[in-house]
Amino acid sequence: MESETWTSTGTRPVPASGSGTSQSLGGEPALTVGVEEEYLLVDPVSRELSTRADKVVAQAAERLGDRVTTELTRFQVEVRTDPHGSLAGLGAELSGTRQAVADAAARLGLRIVSSGTPVLGRHSPPPLTAGARYAQSLATFRALDNEQSVCACHVHVGIPDLATALEVANHLRPWLPALIALSANSPYWDAQDTGYDGWRTLTWGRWPVAGAPPYFESVSHFEDLVGRLIASGTLLDRGGLYWDIRPSHHVPTLEIRVADAAPTVDDTLLLAAAVKGLAGAALSAVRDGRPAPRPQPELLRAAYWRAARDGIRGRALDQRTGRLEPAAVHLDRLWRTALPALAPAERRLVRAARERLGTAGNGADRQRRAYRRRHSLSDVVDHLIQQTTAGRATPAPPPRPA
Repeated sequence: MESETWTSTGTRPVPASGSGTSQSLGGEPALTVGVEEEYLLVDPVSRELSTRADKVVAQAAERLGDRVTTELTRFQVEVRTDPHGSLAGLGAELSGTRQAVADAAARLGLRIVSSGTPVLGRHSPPPLTAGARYAQSLATFRALDNEQSVCACHVHVGIPDLATALEVANHLRPWLPALIALSANSPYWDAQDTGYDGWRTLTWGRWPVAGAPPYFESVSHFEDLVGRLIASGTLLDRGGLYWDIRPSHHVPTLEIRVADAAPTVDDTLLLAAAVKGLAGAALSAVRDGRPAPRPQPELLRAAYWRAARDGIRGRALDQRTGRLEPAAVHLDRLWRTALPALAPAERRLVRAARERLGTAGNGADRQRRAYRRRHSLSDVVDHLIQQTTAGRATPAPPPRPA
């Protein structure tokens, strides 16, 4: 990736007319955000995974075009949005893309769920999507591919150049554990409760280039490291950079990849608001010449683990002191940083979504609540089906009669 190719914003390049941008309060172009979401396909009777992703994608493409595609496994469908200057516009597109994929699945007798991990069904090793790249991945990474029936939500923020993107990434690194806790939606694996809110974080962290990225001193530092990783065979190519923050390899954005697939559109928007606000605060810090925090790598890794385990209702590791504090305190600090960088309408959206989160919990809390009603994992899948196309986070619905 060469920095001079970064000339536009969003998940895909936007026209010079700026249709994907809006004005900030200060008159400068506001950050644009776009989202990639991954869904799992399930059979509504058995509640187990379905391998018909290619068929669902073909159906959904009639409405979504190239915004919908397959993923590594035949259990997964991926959608991506255009760049948006407002969260309201992003939410409208997300609602439309989710409904289009859900309708396509329903025509084939299937359903979609937005969850970080599968709940039921044999999924290891997964059936891989056909293609040379996926075959090369299996040959290179072997059993690592066996646990990749997992789904994430990636938020792209438009950044004008690579050097700035790397500086923003440096400022965002300490916030990654908080974003993990906020978005955790993967408590189950192999039909068992893992004891973690975000099990996907633990499975994804096994890849050789994953987790929090290094602190980058410069563009040349980034380019040199990536070049060495490719030359050593650790990466297939730049698309295999699985750090939780990375400059996109094909569009001018900074991609934040740390989150589980979000149960509802509102959950995705809350995550996007957090990322947009934190990125806006980071850009201000970069312009003011304020250095980025540099937490000890061991403490950052420990904070990851604690956030994936405890979510929003447990305790978080304060990377500045090495001490535990209530996760709610840590998240309040996140919002105090992020909210000033958002527009008034976006702040109102955040306040409403945070109130719902406080009542309903994160995705993992809701999945477990669905299970406790009858100690049924089928009820968890039914709950996820309902949540995926619902606009707002709600407690789990009453169980069906036995």
